[in-house]
Amino acid sequence: MKQLLSGNEAIALGAYHAGLGVAAAYPGTPSTEILEAIACLRGVYAEWSPNEKVALDVAIGASWSGVRAMASMKHVGLNVAADPFFSVAYSGVGGGLVVITADDPGMHSSQNEQDNRHYARSAKVPLLEPADSQECYDFTRLAFELSERFNTPVLVRTTTRVAHSRTVVDVTGERPPLPEAKFRHDPGRFVLVPANARRLHPGVEARQQALAEYACSFPGNRVEAGDGRLGIVTSGVAYHYAREVFPEASLLKLGLSYPTPETLLRSFAASVRRLVVVEELDPIMEGEIKALGLAAEGKSIFPILGEFDLGVVEASARRAGLLAGDSAEALPAVPDVPLPPRPPVLCPGCPHRSTFYVLSLLGRRQKRADGSSQEPQLVIAGDIGCYTLGVLPPLGALDSCVSMGSSIGMALGAAKAGVKDKIVAVIGDSTFMHSGIAALVDVVYNQGNLTVVVLDNGTTAMTGHQENPATGVSALGQQTQAIDIANLARAVGVSDVREANAFDLPGLRRALKGAFDNPGASVVVVKGLCALRNKEPKRQAVVDAEKCNACGLCLRISCPAVVKGENGVTIDQNLCVGSVCQTLCGQVCAHDAIHLAEL
Repeated sequence: MKQLLSGNEAIALGAYHAGLGVAAAYPGTPSTEILEAIACLRGVYAEWSPNEKVALDVAIGASWSGVRAMASMKHVGLNVAADPFFSVAYSGVGGGLVVITADDPGMHSSQNEQDNRHYARSAKVPLLEPADSQECYDFTRLAFELSERFNTPVLVRTTTRVAHSRTVVDVTGERPPLPEAKFRHDPGRFVLVPANARRLHPGVEARQQALAEYACSFPGNRVEAGDGRLGIVTSGVAYHYAREVFPEASLLKLGLSYPTPETLLRSFAASVRRLVVVEELDPIMEGEIKALGLAAEGKSIFPILGEFDLGVVEASARRAGLLAGDSAEALPAVPDVPLPPRPPVLCPGCPHRSTFYVLSLLGRRQKRADGSSQEPQLVIAGDIGCYTLGVLPPLGALDSCVSMGSSIGMALGAAKAGVKDKIVAVIGDSTFMHSGIAALVDVVYNQGNLTVVVLDNGTTAMTGHQENPATGVSALGQQTQAIDIANLARAVGVSDVREANAFDLPGLRRALKGAFDNPGASVVVVKGLCALRNKEPKRQAVVDAEKCNACGLCLRISCPAVVKGENGVTIDQNLCVGSVCQTLCGQVCAHDAIHLAEL
């Protein structure tokens, strides 16, 4: 049966047909849809874990109980899960254990552009790189077989283009019956005290050799013979670009790209005059090939930065003379049609807008009437989420953003370094659950003088509105116990805990100001449902032209529905959700010129 599937959907279906029993993940683009698709399939336990480390821990526990298990995450998520990932490479598996890492070349929705193929080399586990949805389906099924055959976790690496592109998949599998879960008591393998780890390490090295030999016959590693003057080694989505740009060349496509298939590479290199590696991001395959003593070119031709596409590969090849004199024709130029500017902005009705507006005012970050700026009086450490957009003008209310959950620890570090200004950490509800709790414990334990502002919008909004422990709904849609953030903060020892309505501007200001004025650690939980999850009927705000004097105060909240025109300020009725945000623009208006439209 043929289906049109995205790479993420194909991975989910491939795992299902491989007999997946337990799936765990933390949402993060471009991997999010994998668990969402799995949660729709019967017979699989699927969960949104608080973070990626917990997700992998859950998958390991299921694997050691004889059940096939999978943890999926975006590339930076594997940084969080690296501790158990490296350890389970020594202990091995019970049921097949597959880890999906979705890299993001071009940083479409990420803070860095790391290449997670390095993790396979560092942990010494096999790496599969599907190039399209069909291979996502096939390779995921094979990954479970490899995991059990070689007693190893298997890393499957996709990229944004593979994860989100849809191609036709020939679905050939059926879901097998699942084994009964039974934990295998084997402390010599599963208790990684130094004595056991030292004994297990030689097995890892022996496994590497066996996998390298297997890679030479792996069905996803194939030679496409062509003109012997040029040989291309490639993997993943770069294969499609290479195949189109170099239609006459010989090509070696690696699906199991690590451990290095030495015999296959040497044979292919001997069959061509010039060996070129086409790979996105780091020169990993190029380095492996050169380590074998083979002459190869790669990053001297193709860029080490950014996502590849046909134009990038073709232009790079022409500059290097790889296409000069052969029969390949230049790819048709894509018309250069400039798109209208579309800067990222908090949505109309976003509950985070009011917090950043107040922080901007309290921190003296708004420009004076003459356009000049004042020295900020707050240090505001930000975090990963929609609310990172609070850094943009006119709000301009963030000073840092590094990684999930880092805001609280960074704020504590600045306080302990001796910064005199008031220090604030801003973090979302899902991110607080991900990795902010331990940092808050650190603040209490080490007596930090700072305020933590938790923006609770009732969802994990940035990745597509998934549930989290604070929402009280599981990935399977079941009602469960919601974690109360304010009570949790009190439980770890914060005495000054306040709650505020995101859409009550005066009340929010009082809560934040009170927390700032109180020495020691404080937490303010700002509650307001994400505008995109609010299903109530929407009413728009309107401007009373007779009262409006075009002072511009309402523009400082940075709402895209509030527009400055030739004759003053207007409200874009196609964007406004004034009843959702309780007309935040009206609350800042000094002339009572903005109100909800009459029903």
